[in-house]
Amino acid sequence: MRSVVITGVSSGIGYETAKLAVEKGARVFGSVRKREDAERLLVEFGELFTPILFDVRDEAAVRTAADRVRDSLAGNALSGLVNNVGMAIPAPLLHQPIDEVRAQLDTNLASVFVVTQAFAPLLGADRSLAGPPGRVINISSIGGKLGQPFAGAYIASKHGLEGLSDTLRRELMLYGIDVVIVAPAGVRTPIWDKVEPQVGRFADTEYGEAFDRALRTMIKTGREHSLEPRKVAETIWHALTVRQPKPRYAPAQHPVLEQGLIRFLPRRIVDWAMGRYLGLKPSADPRP
Repeated sequence: MRSVVITGVSSGIGYETAKLAVEKGARVFGSVRKREDAERLLVEFGELFTPILFDVRDEAAVRTAADRVRDSLAGNALSGLVNNVGMAIPAPLLHQPIDEVRAQLDTNLASVFVVTQAFAPLLGADRSLAGPPGRVINISSIGGKLGQPFAGAYIASKHGLEGLSDTLRRELMLYGIDVVIVAPAGVRTPIWDKVEPQVGRFADTEYGEAFDRALRTMIKTGREHSLEPRKVAETIWHALTVRQPKPRYAPAQHPVLEQGLIRFLPRRIVDWAMGRYLGLKPSADPRP
């Protein structure tokens, strides 16, 4: 029986991945921060699901959870670790409070160090465990390859996660532990409900109109034209179970538009297109 640790399973991609893994007969250890979520998911997912309560930014709590998973596995190796937890707080970089920047870097990037270090022994770095080495699946984003305006801290965290994942994959070859990136385009999750209240936040700056236009576009696209979380979960399950996974998967509702054009167009063309759409141009020429 496969055994998988998935962080952030209370909703969205994490929830659908845990649900699919249980349907496939895997034993799932899913992290949540609230006890009521743990109780709800126990009822929904049944005996193959074990909730583990921790915040990914709390190193002591993460290591305690890893010890609990080790005890449950009774000498067997863990099949997979899915680093799913993430957050996004949009803002113009010149006006974003530094604590919001740090929160996103801490949650989306530094926590992956914390969680992977804690669970790597169970994935095969501890050679005394029985069974084949496991895999690490890091959930990145289209933002890992795209510098989208007003998502700078989030983009920085996902760019960092892409580089971290490549380095981890090469270092963990020593133990036979593979590392795979899953980087979806827009996904229909509750995150858009959290983004919506940010509209109007920077109205008293020169970015006000462009920021609101960008957010409204992101929200509309996210709610109406994005991937269902189940589709991303299916990609994650494939990455966990296929014999020879690709190093990176990029699921998208419209792959050519969302992942292809942006990747291959010259950056200056992308700059021009984004700037024109959002109105990011000087209001007047400052030169004499």
